[in-house]
Amino acid sequence: MNNLRSLPKLRDSISFLYFEHAKIEKDQNAIKVLDAQGVTQIPVSSVSSLLLGPGTTITHDAVRIIVENGCSLIWTGEEGVRTYAFGTGETKKSGRLMKQVQMWADLETRLRVVVNMYKFRFSEPLQNGLSLQQIRGKEGIRVREAYAKFSKEYGVEWKGRSYDRTGWQNSAPINRALSTANSCLYGLVHAAIVSTGYSPALGFIHTGKQLSFVYDIADMYKVENSIPVAFQAVSASATNLEQTVRRAMRDRFKETKLIQNIVSDIDKILEVEESIESEYDNDPAKPSGYWDPPPETEAKILCL
Repeated sequence: MNNLRSLPKLRDSISFLYFEHAKIEKDQNAIKVLDAQGVTQIPVSSVSSLLLGPGTTITHDAVRIIVENGCSLIWTGEEGVRTYAFGTGETKKSGRLMKQVQMWADLETRLRVVVNMYKFRFSEPLQNGLSLQQIRGKEGIRVREAYAKFSKEYGVEWKGRSYDRTGWQNSAPINRALSTANSCLYGLVHAAIVSTGYSPALGFIHTGKQLSFVYDIADMYKVENSIPVAFQAVSASATNLEQTVRRAMRDRFKETKLIQNIVSDIDKILEVEESIESEYDNDPAKPSGYWDPPPETEAKILCL
């Protein structure tokens, strides 16, 4: 269990707690976690999300207390490697989701976010005046160079990204390793996204799938995480390749504290401001107002 002093702070008071091989029960207006280290009381009102790993059981009363305190529950693999399911607690803040929708719905701001996502991946600033296709071309070169670099470093032959979805074992070991590593990364990113109110479906680069935004964000971290881990695992001639990759990704996430950075990085890319909170955030029972369109829009649509 993460102790309270080393919680991965995502922003201000938003935190993750991860448990595995534990039993979680209600304890008055809080919850308690029973594991090999003993009993720990958790004030869920100050925690954003609880990540429940393998071997974790939770009582109905504990879930109720967690939900009433606005905390999210996420069922994951080891160290948050995969997200299997999630339940969102009492909705207190919608600011990030509304900002995401706002940036997505306008063509100009959507393109700006797309460019921000690509800029994030480069160590040096991109020159002005590049078209989106030119930026994508540079990204393609960056990724190909990364594959070539790690292929040479670990002595693993690289013939390109290719795998058979209908015959997993028919794919080359390096492609299986890459797919496994990417799956782990998607799980971690998914957990961070749903825990802080963003929609995993509302992608800017990727579109049309329930995890489009997950793919958008995960792509920003593959070269530094998935690719080197995959090549290293194949070079070690692991007996159980997929299991070796999953464990290596779990360890990498823990060592680099990647989950701490994901939400702050998303906030920067979506140009989220500190003043994103609304008058309803601290009083979820307060009735909300109604949306009113601009007069010219109302006149146009309703033919007034």
